[in-house]
Amino acid sequence: MKITRCKLSKKVQVKLLEFFVLEVTARSAADLLEIHHNLAALFYHKIRLVIEYH
Repeated sequence: MKITRCKLSKKVQVKLLEFFVLEVTARSAADLLEIHHNLAALFYHKIRLVIEYH
């Protein structure tokens, strides 16, 4: 399983993944990357689904 249907660029996805590993909240990560907080929360949710799958 992998993350599909993501409108974020690969660069932003990698940064969000780094923030996820560092346990930064989705809202804080969104503020740092200047993206919408719901988009960051959705990406975090997709990461959790991939982790759960594996």
